[in-house]
Amino acid sequence: MNEIKATNPQLIMLIRFLRKHSREHKARIWRTIAEYLGKPKRKRVAVNISRLNRYTQKNDVVVVPGKVLGAGELDHPITVAAFAFSAKAREKIQKAKGKCLSLMELAQKNPKGSNIKIIG
Repeated sequence: MNEIKATNPQLIMLIRFLRKHSREHKARIWRTIAEYLGKPKRKRVAVNISRLNRYTQKNDVVVVPGKVLGAGELDHPITVAAFAFSAKAREKIQKAKGKCLSLMELAQKNPKGSNIKIIG
């Protein structure tokens, strides 16, 4: 198991939660997301709204193991779970009648991780 090198206490708690959740529910997706989050900050994922619009369809559930940024437009409702959202990104997702969730909320709603896309 990789050592967590992050210093953000919320991030450390989230990584530990996802690893434990992965073991308990035998869902490899949560372990994969924890590995993405454990990377150094300069290698962490940042995704614009335009990419989410391009690679998703109506009512998809998407995980971004990093930050969602507000560049671009979203023309269909999706559910997005991420470590962080910019204010513009959150506004645009809600304007398109989508939902913004934390990774912990999504893991509790969908313990097996079925029908989830990882975009990053």
